[in-house]
Amino acid sequence: MNRIFLSPPHMSGKEQQYIKEVFESNYIAPLGAFVDRFEENVKQYTGASHALALSSATAGLHLALRVLGIGAGDYVLASTFTFIGSVNAVIYQNAHPIFVDSDESWNLSPELLKRAIEKAPKKPKALIMTHLYGQVCKLDEIKEICQKEGIYLIEDAAESLGASYKEKQSGTFGDMGVYSFNGNKILTTSGGGMLVSDNAAWIEKAKFLSTQAKEEFLHYEHKEIGYNYRLSNVLAAIGVAQMEVLNARVARRREIFSLYKKNLGDIPEIRFMPEIEESRGNRWLTTLALEHTDPQKIISVLAAKNIESRPLWKPMHLQPVFQEALVVANGTSEALFQKGICLPSGSSMSDEDVLLVCETLRRAL
Repeated sequence: MNRIFLSPPHMSGKEQQYIKEVFESNYIAPLGAFVDRFEENVKQYTGASHALALSSATAGLHLALRVLGIGAGDYVLASTFTFIGSVNAVIYQNAHPIFVDSDESWNLSPELLKRAIEKAPKKPKALIMTHLYGQVCKLDEIKEICQKEGIYLIEDAAESLGASYKEKQSGTFGDMGVYSFNGNKILTTSGGGMLVSDNAAWIEKAKFLSTQAKEEFLHYEHKEIGYNYRLSNVLAAIGVAQMEVLNARVARRREIFSLYKKNLGDIPEIRFMPEIEESRGNRWLTTLALEHTDPQKIISVLAAKNIESRPLWKPMHLQPVFQEALVVANGTSEALFQKGICLPSGSSMSDEDVLLVCETLRRAL
């Protein structure tokens, strides 16, 4: 049986045509017409005023912290229930993370955020807030807290391109936001990311830093340290082709979630990740928690049928590398890690594929 992957790339059919145009132009560098087009497409889709195409979302977070003046000894609040790329940039800047646990939405808890601010040794300068598995956080409450406390809000929308809250796109509520185009994302360029903001000066500074901080001389002149973070024109061409079908990809992922819920929702011990009121997630991955069954057993049964699945993220405050970090936790993310599972959710899945996963999971339970 063909393997059912968790979230494989799903091409539009235009990628090779656009890549051919790149090769014909001979702009095989981190600049070119398709980089400009990709940035413009993301701006138009999300409503962000400015966008910068980068090598990864992590690079975007690093540049955001650098541009906002966060450095050695500073404190940065962050979702604990997330992928490590969300918080590595804090360490790159020699700052200190303070991890904040989740609430019933599975995303960052506004109440625990308030407690984390109070607990911090000194006032945190920023919050990196992850929109987990394509579902948006409680944006109104979290944004209000950040504005009241004078804390920069950076949205890690790596998993949530195409998700919205009150008809406004994720990644555009905070001071800066990032999207990921990694190989398993809803839109993939094999690797890449985008930094967005309504502040033109911040994006211009990030662009300068992303190209080795080269000053405007014919020779190579450098007054500060920069990075090699710009996206290739070749990969941007793939991104342009993917943007043309993004709405269809989101729609299909939501259909897949609905199929899972329809066919598994009657099982008492299954609890799907919720979608908060007035939001529309992209359902990048369909995720659920099992009340009584060890998810590792289910993952093994699915693997035996050539079906890929994974545990939920292991919280950052439980990672050995962050064992000394401050955390405000209530046990929510730890319990979800112990009970949770990600099901195959790729937009190229057929209904028959989804039903096979459902049947296999039901039998395993």
